[in-house]
Parts: sequence; C-alpha cells; structure tokens
Amino acid sequence: MRFGLAILPEHAWSVAEPMWREADAMGFDHLWTFDHITWGGLPESPWFAAVPTLAAAAAVTSNARLGTFVSSPNNHHPVQFMREVLALDDISGGRFLLGIGTGGDLDSRITGDDLPLKERVARFHEFTDLLDRLLREDRVSADGRFYSARDVQTRPGPVRGLPEGHRVPLVIAANGPRSIRLAVRRGDAWMTYGGSADTDAEWWALVAGHCRVVEETLEASGRAPGSLDRYLNLDSAPTFSLSSVDAFEDAVGRAADLGFTDVITHWPRATEPYRGNRSVLDAVVADVIPRLR
Repeated sequence: MRFGLAILPEHAWSVAEPMWREADAMGFDHLWTFDHITWGGLPESPWFAAVPTLAAAAAVTSNARLGTFVSSPNNHHPVQFMREVLALDDISGGRFLLGIGTGGDLDSRITGDDLPLKERVARFHEFTDLLDRLLREDRVSADGRFYSARDVQTRPGPVRGLPEGHRVPLVIAANGPRSIRLAVRRGDAWMTYGGSADTDAEWWALVAGHCRVVEETLEASGRAPGSLDRYLNLDSAPTFSLSSVDAFEDAVGRAADLGFTDVITHWPRATEPYRGNRSVLDAVVADVIPRLR
C-alpha cells in the first residue's frame, strides 16, 4: 500500500510552504492539492490555483510525487493544459501525477457552461482522449465536438534523470461504468471517491461495487489487473479517516481488501471539512503507515 496526503490550496504560500515541506518529510508517497475555481466544500474560503501551487511545492519537496486532485475540463483546455502538465513534470523531476475527472457542478456553473452531467461526462472523455494524445504524440490535430487542435507541436523535451519515453501518469477519477472503461483504456491508474452515502457501511458498499466494475472491465478488455493502479480517496466516507488512529487503520485495511494500491487522506483542519487533530496524523505517520506499507 502507498499513502497520499491532500493539502487544500486555501492558504497563502507563506502558510502552505511549511505544510508541504513537512508532509514530504513525513514520508508520504504522494501529495495532492485540489484543482477547482471554487470548491463546494469551502465556497467562502480563500482559494489558490493548483498548477502554480504544485510548481512551488515541487521546489520545496524532493521525495513525494505531486498530483492534481483532480483537474477537469471545467477550467482547462487540453492543448493549454498539456503545456502546464509538461512544465510541472519537468520542474518536479518527473514526480508529477496527473489526476483528472469530469469536474463538479459549481465550477461548471461559474464558468458559464452549466452542462448537464451527461454532457460533462462526454466532454471529459473527449478531453482525456485529446490530452493523452498530446502527451504521447507530436503534431496533434483533432476535430471534436468540444475541442479542436491544429497541428499542435507538443515538443515536450526530456525530463532530467528520466528515461526516454517517460510520460506523465494519468490517474483517471471514475465512478460510472462508462468512465471506468475510459480509465481502463487510457489510464495508468483509476481513482474513486466512492460516492455520497449516509453511513460508512453504505459508502464501503459503493466502493466495493465500483471495484467489481473495474475488475469486470479489465477482464473484458484483456488488460492485466496488475497493470492498473487503484487510488481511493478515504475521506469521502462519512467518517474522516484521521478522526482517530483506529479509524485510519480500519479504512486502510478495508481498502487493501478491495485491491487498492494507494489511499489518500487529508491534512487535518480545525473546522469541517476534514476536522481532526494533528496528533492523529503524527501517530499514523509514526506507527500505522510503516506497518501497513
């Protein structure tokens, strides 16, 4: 099992910088930040952009991978975003993880799209297909329903210290069968938040259902099950995973039983969401994570 920690981009960099340094020193395998215009969980909070935040984080960390949790078509065009992705990967020395998903309702309204969910899913699929091509090929052209590209010269160039052919891993967030098929077809990894539920038992049942769809889709596609990493956002469950050491250990055990390779928790906050005590995070880092790796 690998372990990730998400740090919300709600703080000025003078406050956020020591958090990123400390999280890297704690030994987390990957660190993440949210990529929204405004996040529905904290709609009145100060909020900073993910891409420059991760560029700054890359400069003050050295071990953990860094990822968007998650980027979407709501606030990115695949051609423009390709350039930012390549820059983040270079600045971080190949540590960047590209988490992408359909995107939420609030950002869609803010940008004036306000597309129904079915249309946002269709747009996300086109976004992913084009972005994947841009990260693999040079001189890309496309004429789609939502996006076009005209002989785009990607010219990514080598990333220092990495072998030729290195590509930024795509971590595709998906819950529905159609997007899970996309994750299996295009992704290096699949990510899920499970879904909305009133109880932990209901939430874990949702997660288990998504896992079954992933297994069936892998089998139908002929892709080896071990070739797709699987990330679980622990903190979409009703119980915050860092509410106690026991809660974290129980959640990680359940995730492992379902075949997840990676879990992600959140830096505890003084208020909801993700309200918790720093002492729990310290205890988990000192004892639980080393035992469960």
